[in-house]
Amino acid sequence: MPEKVCKFQGQCYHKLKRACLRRGTLFKDPSFPSSTESLFYKRAPPPGLTWKRPRELCKDPRLFVDGISTRDLHQGSLGNCWMVAATSCLASEPSLWKKVIPDHAEQEWNPKRPDLYAGIFHFCFWRLGQWTDVVVDDRLPVGEDGTLLFCRSATPREFWSALLEKAYAKLNGCYEALEGGNTAEALVDFTGGVSEPLILDQEELMQHADKRKMLFQTLAYAHNHKSLITCSIRPAEGEQVESVLDCGLIKGHAYGVTAFRKLRTSENLHIMCDTPHIFMVRMRNPWGTTDWTGAWSIGSPQWQHLGNKDKEKMGLIVRDVGEFWMEFEDFCSYFTDMVVCRLPENSLLWSQAHWREVRCMGAWTYKPVIPHTRSCSDHLNIKAQKPSTGLQWSKQMPAQRREQSKQQLSEIQKEEHFQEEKWKKIENQEVKASTLRRGHRPLKAECKKKTGVGEGRWERQTDKRSRCGGCINHRDTFLHNPQFMFEVGGEGDEVLISLQQEDRRMKRKEGRGENLPIGFEILRVEANRVLRVQCLCEQAASSVYMDSRSVTLRVSLGPGRYVVLPTTFQPGDTGQFLLRFFSHSHVCLRELKEELPAPSLWQCCIPEPSAVTTVHLLKASGLSKPKQTAPDVYAIIRCEEDSVKTQIFTKDGSPEFNTKAIFYSRNPKSKIFIELWRKGLLWDSFMGGAQFQTGRNERGRNRVIDLQGGQSQGCVVVETSSSQCLTDL
Repeated sequence: MPEKVCKFQGQCYHKLKRACLRRGTLFKDPSFPSSTESLFYKRAPPPGLTWKRPRELCKDPRLFVDGISTRDLHQGSLGNCWMVAATSCLASEPSLWKKVIPDHAEQEWNPKRPDLYAGIFHFCFWRLGQWTDVVVDDRLPVGEDGTLLFCRSATPREFWSALLEKAYAKLNGCYEALEGGNTAEALVDFTGGVSEPLILDQEELMQHADKRKMLFQTLAYAHNHKSLITCSIRPAEGEQVESVLDCGLIKGHAYGVTAFRKLRTSENLHIMCDTPHIFMVRMRNPWGTTDWTGAWSIGSPQWQHLGNKDKEKMGLIVRDVGEFWMEFEDFCSYFTDMVVCRLPENSLLWSQAHWREVRCMGAWTYKPVIPHTRSCSDHLNIKAQKPSTGLQWSKQMPAQRREQSKQQLSEIQKEEHFQEEKWKKIENQEVKASTLRRGHRPLKAECKKKTGVGEGRWERQTDKRSRCGGCINHRDTFLHNPQFMFEVGGEGDEVLISLQQEDRRMKRKEGRGENLPIGFEILRVEANRVLRVQCLCEQAASSVYMDSRSVTLRVSLGPGRYVVLPTTFQPGDTGQFLLRFFSHSHVCLRELKEELPAPSLWQCCIPEPSAVTTVHLLKASGLSKPKQTAPDVYAIIRCEEDSVKTQIFTKDGSPEFNTKAIFYSRNPKSKIFIELWRKGLLWDSFMGGAQFQTGRNERGRNRVIDLQGGQSQGCVVVETSSSQCLTDL
């Protein structure tokens, strides 16, 4: 099923084109005019700049000349090599560029029917979970020398790259907004995939050939499965971006990776190499120049030992201008950063080699404190009070409560509006200090404390309904963030999680284009949890925090239920985000919104829960005698009508269950039952059980309980917590 496409700024390409053809005029885009505001927001335009249509630049313009390829791209005078490098990767894969350039045959110039040309084009980009169609006219900025000012093709008649760049500039606000960026962002925008940044440990790779080989195999596998790969050399602190190394490579410049080859050393190459195999990688510079001057560069001695037939047989061909080969060992010694953009498989017939994706939209939102709200303890106290007469409570109170609820809701809405307006005024007066330089570097582990108005305002003026609690260092508010639950079934399943925030590049004109520092935490929770996490529990994994548009984490998780909390670095920051979850098996991802159990349909007869208890079954021991075959064992944890069953531990006399369960009991004196069962071929046999009762309010109490009944052998180790406030655990 084709994905839904959103029309940027409400412009429909087909309607606008029909209207132009009907009037016999060429399209002029009112939302992106041919003026300075579409070019720059800070610097002045160069002298002699004009806007021209392709037919004013050449006699026979084309969208494509001899198809589309990476040689069509030359960066021009705009500092957007990150975008050009991503476009170069896009051009190498037809299934990808045909999605970005829809109806490419219909958009092409038709010299036999010039009356069908309307000077309008459209391109699609993936933004925050959906494809966005961007319409542009064909007026392009031209320099004083009569050539295109920005991205252009090596063939003067070809204009797809210049028009694509214009559409991307429109999506981001203007051309200048494209200066300085992250290749990972552009790859996601062009493919809808997920970009995984990799930082290369050069010292480790150069010292260990086996790790170098493993990295090569990983990248080659990803490339063979249609992943797009770019790389760059990170400038040192204070070092100039785009400074040239002695080997010809450029620091801070994005290169595309276009091929990997593992070659058997031939007789001709034995003189140059003393290893049986050579690992080679082919690179491309978006500028269209071959910078590399080391081994296997153009004119280097290595090529003199190979004829053209040998080159073709080995696959050592250079297809496009700006491409060059280098040994992978040299690659690891120079390049520091890589981006691998993986494409999810949406087909119903999917193989285990592909990633399967689920996604959820969310938002970090702010809610001010509402005075006189009822706390958990107030709720319990009201329940404990007896009404004056049973008749008055059962017949008159529901009507009275409805009226009171309406009145309270009205008061709450008024108070919310008042508080939000009040703090908007305060926020507008605050000066936001920039704690991060550009470049999307990770933040330090410890938060920088806010001082003055911001810190105290957040603590005093927000409540648990807010969903912008900041990172885990803010213990009091961290769990106020959005929470999403998923479950892992297999042992050691590898998952890929990507958090993407809304794009703010368009707001650069207003001075508000910086990304929020974002990241996420993964908590391992109870096997039967369906409500929001109320207190910090086992931390299973954590991403870095970066001022990048997206943050990605690849991690292997054991079987169990988990909750992921997307957060901003500081509390109080608001915005939209998209959470994407990739795995090789089917996983359900859903947001946890409720804090209390839903009321029973029979609440008039059945009392509501009055206590919450968590049970962590750590392990059992002594289930089998020495020199005796250990049983296949599993455990069941029960409380009232609810139960949780663990996985089966095969031939294990001392299983490490490490299983958590949470129970909301109607009777605070209800007992917890733990049963151990032996798995059999026909039926299961009871091995023994334990029962105990928790205190009214206890935290982290450890118990060692001997098994009773059944075979009555061994013991279980349990950790419990309980509370009469249902939102404590």
